[in-house]
Amino acid sequence: MILAMFFAAVIGLSLGVLGSGGSIVTLPVLIYIAGVEAHQAIGMSMAIVGATSLFGALLQLRRGNVALRPALIFSATGMAGAFAGSTATHLISKTTLLLMFAALMLLVGSFMLRKPSYQKSRVCSIPRCLAVGFAVGLLTGFLGVGGGFLIVPALVFSAGLDTRLAGGTSLAVIALNSAMGLAGQLRYIRVDWGLLAEFLLFAMIGMLGGITLAQRLHETVLRRLFAVALIVLAVVIAELNL
Repeated sequence: MILAMFFAAVIGLSLGVLGSGGSIVTLPVLIYIAGVEAHQAIGMSMAIVGATSLFGALLQLRRGNVALRPALIFSATGMAGAFAGSTATHLISKTTLLLMFAALMLLVGSFMLRKPSYQKSRVCSIPRCLAVGFAVGLLTGFLGVGGGFLIVPALVFSAGLDTRLAGGTSLAVIALNSAMGLAGQLRYIRVDWGLLAEFLLFAMIGMLGGITLAQRLHETVLRRLFAVALIVLAVVIAELNL
């Protein structure tokens, strides 16, 4: 449990610094370290990611790093996608679920290894924001991930935000999507609220540290280290389930 709480703090740290990335570690930590059953872990992951992101979004809002209009536009379809995705989770086996998750981790790790080169949009494209929001929402509801690795570049490309503002806004979108995904998951699972509360405590401590370090820490270094960790973890999960 000490190791699990350490990773909970790392999840919050990554979300605080990058606005993405950390949530994808939540599911394997719950399953392989905390011993939570896979389908139950997805629901708990959404609660942890959503509450931690909400906490971070409120902190970032005070600093002026959340754009409310793009956040609401992304979430308008994102919450619908999250609820729909939560229904499909329980139609597939644990092995298939974890293999799909490993593939997603490889994709995210590979994406994070490259230096982001987002070209800022001049206008907020509402149709594009709504479409991407729905796609990210599906991922959130289905696999219990925040989807910040998609939301951040999408906010830059389609909403005209700079990277720092997109990172803070991403937290608000993740929080709203996760809340709807959790509502869908609660129809099928029982949650260990005690374990959930412990995870949230350490994740929020990590979030506070991440937001503080965001002004000082070199983003590229953290991003690459985290990317390598994701790729290694994805390979381990695939090996255990093949």
